[in-house]
Amino acid sequence: MSTAYRPRQLTLDLALEPRFGRDDLLVGQSNTAAFDMIERWPAWPAPMMLITGPEGSGKSHLAAIWANDAGASVRFAANLAAADLVDLSGRGALVIEDADRIGKSEHALFHLLNLVRDHETSLLMTARTRPDHWGISTPDLLSRLRLAPVVEISQPDDEMLGSLIVKQFMDRQMIIDADVIDYIMPRMERSFAAAARLVAALDQESLALGRRVTRPLAARVLSGMPE
Repeated sequence: MSTAYRPRQLTLDLALEPRFGRDDLLVGQSNTAAFDMIERWPAWPAPMMLITGPEGSGKSHLAAIWANDAGASVRFAANLAAADLVDLSGRGALVIEDADRIGKSEHALFHLLNLVRDHETSLLMTARTRPDHWGISTPDLLSRLRLAPVVEISQPDDEMLGSLIVKQFMDRQMIIDADVIDYIMPRMERSFAAAARLVAALDQESLALGRRVTRPLAARVLSGMPE
């Protein structure tokens, strides 16, 4: 007597194109201060601001919203050494992403901060941590960075985490039952990055098996997730 067998389908691990509109942002206890700071521009307490937060917490999303409002250019800190800093600083408002990964561009960032100050330009930086933890070897740069007011995004509370998981399923055009969310929540790591990894893994497993995400499928994926 034969047993029905459903072969696994070959799936491509394609990253979703991020959507950085204001309406796409979830605002909760963990990121209210950062969102409020974005909304207060140009009435900032200082021309240079820093948003810090863990991986996947929405720093780039907030920076993109502000860049759209302020007409700002966006650059990654690690690439500043190859940039035309005079031209860049003269364009107006500026976003520097991943400032904590400055690497060999310390001198370029210090020069850029001086140019931004001379032009009285608004500057927003994003980083995972405060400047004292970036391993900066240029004392004057560290002193300058310490002057920037910092708004921190914390790890999500239960309400934010649940909303984030639902949104990520919706972004992937996946239907998910409430009982599956209730099953997942107490069993997963409580972080933005873990939520993104879990939803991606559930999506891949669902596509491979040609099935909806159910509690048994979620249990299988969760059991294989790294601690």
